[in-house]
Amino acid sequence: MTAAAGRPADPRSVAAAFDLGNLDAGFLDDPYPTYRALREHAPVHRMADGSFFLSRYADCLEVYRDRRFLSDKTREFGPKYGIDTPLYRHHTTSLVFNDPPLHTRVRRLLMPAFTLRALGALQPKLEALVDRLLDRIAEVREFDLIADLAAAVPVQVIGDLLAIPMDERGPLRDWSLAILGALEPRLSDEQLVRGHRAVSEFTAYLDQLIADRRRDLALDGSDVLSTLIAGDATTGELLTPEELTQNCIFLLNAGHETTTNLIGNGVAALLDHPDQLARLRADPDLINGAVEEFLRYESSNQLGNRRVAERLEFAGHILEAGTYVHIGIGAANRDPTVFTDPERLDIARSPNKHLAFGSGSHACAGMSLARMEGRVAIGRLVQRFARLERVGDPIRGGRVRFRGFLSYPMRTG
Repeated sequence: MTAAAGRPADPRSVAAAFDLGNLDAGFLDDPYPTYRALREHAPVHRMADGSFFLSRYADCLEVYRDRRFLSDKTREFGPKYGIDTPLYRHHTTSLVFNDPPLHTRVRRLLMPAFTLRALGALQPKLEALVDRLLDRIAEVREFDLIADLAAAVPVQVIGDLLAIPMDERGPLRDWSLAILGALEPRLSDEQLVRGHRAVSEFTAYLDQLIADRRRDLALDGSDVLSTLIAGDATTGELLTPEELTQNCIFLLNAGHETTTNLIGNGVAALLDHPDQLARLRADPDLINGAVEEFLRYESSNQLGNRRVAERLEFAGHILEAGTYVHIGIGAANRDPTVFTDPERLDIARSPNKHLAFGSGSHACAGMSLARMEGRVAIGRLVQRFARLERVGDPIRGGRVRFRGFLSYPMRTG
């Protein structure tokens, strides 16, 4: 947030000019000064396209919990992707961008995979996976935090949940990055082409995997895919073929992006705050609170979106039906009215009711899994190696909605 001549920019001007469709590299590198300017001077900020950006915690929480703010995105995604294109079909069918009854039906079918019992059974496998990855890191000493740990963990975990054969998991991360990259407020032609191609390729792969599963394997509920195929045993309710395929894609994308960024951002934050790294090493039990603080301090998902169902008054503004509202998760999680000294990393912060996983009926279904992956990966990494340091310059993802790194070179002793 700087002026052309290197002088600090006036916060009021920064807030007034803010537009998600026209952001510079400085914002992508560090959005928090701009978020602070918005909270202080334009907390309900109307942008050039008529949409509103919310930056206060209380306002964001209210939108999450008010059913007059809809998750359905058919109105926005038609012009953005083109009707009946791969990206349009995916993002208008997946769980996150839908309201009841589809949202309720899909979420009910997914939740058995994320119960405490299911996660308890998964944890030993997760720990073994992380230990294998750390063994490899110990051998090479120089490694990339993202490729060799942060992204490797969720891709393998979601691959296991969907029972994707190990030798067929190579394209998963690239598919996920391309599909989620198409959710950015502003897209290039290349991003659109890449996103459409990723959905088409992933859909074709899953259609064959599902057909093979139906033909060759008992649908015993031993993995999420077989559970989704079998449907609700009580009601007999099934997902349509399109709903089934697109929500399997959603599972990979949501699980991969959130956890990759959590692990990458968390380790980077510890390296930037050596006092907090020392605290965690001295007291490994702080890992639970540390993960919550990483989620707050550098939220993996910085933005949520809703559309107004009916004309209403909100925070002193009249919002007409159809108005698009951006939920500033990253801004809300540094609101000083909720979090004391919010710009400071404190791995023992309590309470810590951040909005990194949303709230209300659309709160992230896989939040407990993401937390477990973060605890195991970060906790074991910092306890395994007495020395961890960055070597070279990290590469940020360069996205507004999802905050994380594409590469983070490191060395261990």
